[in-house]
Amino acid sequence: MQVAIIGAGMAGLTCASRLAEAGHDVAVFDKGRGPGGRMATRRVEHEGETYAFDHGAQYFTAREMAFQTQVRAWEAEGIVAAWPDAKEDAWVGTPGMSAPIRAMSEALDVRFGTRIAGLVPERGGWLLEGEGVPQDRFDAVVVAVPAEQVAPLIGMHAPDYAEDARDVTSEPCWTAMVAFEGRVDAPDTLADEGAIGWAARNSAKPGRNADRECWVIQANPRWSRAQLEREAENIGDELLAHFARAVGDLPPVLFNTAHRWRYAMCEKNDAGARWDAAQRIGMCGDWLSGPRVENAFLSGLELARLIEG
Repeated sequence: MQVAIIGAGMAGLTCASRLAEAGHDVAVFDKGRGPGGRMATRRVEHEGETYAFDHGAQYFTAREMAFQTQVRAWEAEGIVAAWPDAKEDAWVGTPGMSAPIRAMSEALDVRFGTRIAGLVPERGGWLLEGEGVPQDRFDAVVVAVPAEQVAPLIGMHAPDYAEDARDVTSEPCWTAMVAFEGRVDAPDTLADEGAIGWAARNSAKPGRNADRECWVIQANPRWSRAQLEREAENIGDELLAHFARAVGDLPPVLFNTAHRWRYAMCEKNDAGARWDAAQRIGMCGDWLSGPRVENAFLSGLELARLIEG
């Protein structure tokens, strides 16, 4: 069966991997420039030096056996490591948070920089609409994007599924990425301090360059909502000021930039995944399971199981 998967995040790639292992012909499409999504790593060149920031998900945990097994496999490959300084059961990708996503995508047919604008029924299957999209007919389609992006794709074909997606609300998150000349006199992590939901010394994570003093500062959902439509240039300075109020005097700043995650964290949902066997269209993602990396993995796994029957 030829399967198109829209979205190359953890859920989409997990579903794609399992279907490919089962012998299906799978193509994955993603509008991003490369792997990562909300498990992204940003690399910044400054005065001939490279600085790295995990500016999306900060770590993940593994509680269910299926994900624990996957994490141990990644650990054996050297692409994840435990980070107990953040949490007893915390894991991170190495050398960047995007490492597991990158490894999964490299084993699949993933076409980045491809925005899917719509779906068209065609002889019991599906055609994809969008610039640069192949005119191949697919037997099945999987939609693995944030809830807010689901309805425009499937509303005409699966209105009940679209309505499920419309009922979900995701919280935004403004994130500052700051490099300092010297070490910040503070613990490696900081949580729930005023406008700051989380801050971490990125260079203290396993597999990072400890010679760089790089910090990721993430605003809490309430502050992020209130500032959602503002320009990134001003947000970075404001989050840095909140950080200074929390930890005290700071070393000179080499640079400071900010990123807006409009759909950072979804609410908990117990649906797991959705599969319409008659139309051969399905949905997976953390918004169907819960706001953790593990939830996205389990949702993709569940959808692959439903498709396989």
